[in-house]
This record gives sequence, C-alpha cells and structure tokens, in this order.
Amino acid sequence: MKIAVLLCLMVLGLLSCEWGSMPKKEDHPIFKDTLTYTYKTIHERAADCGNKPDSACTVVKMKYPEFRGQTLLNDTIKSKLLHLFILEKPDTSLKDLAQNFLNAYADFKKSGRGARTEMFFELDTYAKVIRQDSALVSLEYGGYTFLGGAHGASFTGFVNWNPKANKEILLKDILVEGYKSQLTKIAEEIFRKNEKLTDTASLEPDYFFKDGKFALNENYAITPLGLRFMYNQYEIKPYAAGQTELFIPYTHIKTILRPNSVVAQFINKNAGI
Repeated sequence: MKIAVLLCLMVLGLLSCEWGSMPKKEDHPIFKDTLTYTYKTIHERAADCGNKPDSACTVVKMKYPEFRGQTLLNDTIKSKLLHLFILEKPDTSLKDLAQNFLNAYADFKKSGRGARTEMFFELDTYAKVIRQDSALVSLEYGGYTFLGGAHGASFTGFVNWNPKANKEILLKDILVEGYKSQLTKIAEEIFRKNEKLTDTASLEPDYFFKDGKFALNENYAITPLGLRFMYNQYEIKPYAAGQTELFIPYTHIKTILRPNSVVAQFINKNAGI
C-alpha cells in the first residue's frame, strides 16, 4: 500500500513539473539575421594634422558594412557613399575618394584662400544596418562634409534590399499599381498635420516643393510599422530648418499595400493593421 502511494505521488510530481513549465518560444526564422557582414573603416588624416585631435584637423572617416558573398549589395552601398557629396565625376573607390578629398584640402591650403587660416575640411560618412531578416535588409547611410564654405552639408538616405531577389526594393514592389496619387494624398494630410497647416494653406514660399505642390521624394526606409520618408537639408526647407521626416503608417495605406510583398511579414505580425 505504501509503495502504491509513493508511486502516485511521484507521478503527480512529474506531471505538475511538466504542466508548470512554459514552452520555449521560438522566433520565426524570418525575423533572424540571414546575411553575414563585418564593418569596414577608412580613417585618413591630412599631412598637417600632426598631434592635433581629429576634431581640429582635416580628417576623412568612413564606416560601412561589407556582406559576405553579396557583391551586388556591397557595390550598391559603396556607390551610395561615392555619390553622397560629389561635386564632379565620382571616384571609383572609397580609398580614392579619401585620397582625393585630402588632395583637395592640400590644394586649398596652397591657394590664397586657405594659406593664412586655421580652417580645415571634414568628411565623415557611414552606412549601417538598421534591420535584417530573410525578406528585407534595411540600411541607413549618410554623413557630413565641410569644404570651406559658409557651412557644411549633411545627408541621410536609405537602402531597402531584398536578399532573395538580390535587388533594391522600390515602392512599386510593395504597393499596388496606380498607388502614387493615393499615397501622395495620404502623405500630404500627414505632412500638413505635422507642420500645423490647414488643408488649404499654401506651401509657398515656406516650402520648396515644385510649383507649390506637395510631393514625396524617393528617400524612404521600410520599417515594421510603416514607410519613413526623409527630406534632407535644402530639399523642401531652408538649411537652418534641417531635415524633415514624414512617417506613413501601414494602417493609413492598407488599401494600396501589395499582398505577399516583403512588408506582408509586418502586416501578419501586427494583425491589427
């Protein structure tokens, strides 16, 4: 009798342990990193830097990811950085860009404009991974440069990459045909609300839209909750106004979202959309 009681207690104990333990939650494979990358850096200083810190002399800094076995993606990232602040024909490599920038500074110092001043140039650019899964790799790139003018220039841009198709993702890839007018209408409503403008307020002369008509640019990041557009300095406002972000939630454009696109993972994960 005692043996039977003991056996019952042991069985109940094992069952209670099994019922009390929570099953391990596994992340869906689509939300895991799928491409391997390492960050590369370029750091070059002008010949006259001496013992000065980077903040007080002409320096070129670049940092960007290099993906293993992804030639086209790597070339796209480097091309974005090469074209970031070009005034003439772009260089063919980031190393050449750094050297030519330092050469331009040396020429400036030799000229009458720079020989008698403590002015120095600056080039600080980057690209970084902001999200990655098996359907989408999102990168932000940009930086700041100063070439001896009244002020420097900055820029922020995005790359949305489909690792399966091995190409950039365009709006037409995630929105239905004929989306532009509806997307623009929704975007303008959000823009006016952000800027505290009425529906009929003129966009001139405070904004630089062509013919005073609101328009979206092609600089956007695909995020889990919506499309993040970025207008850079001088694009739609004076330099002093800086950058202007415009976020369009998927909840506002669900009728023009293309089914089975790379954003479907976000729609399915956030079932309320």
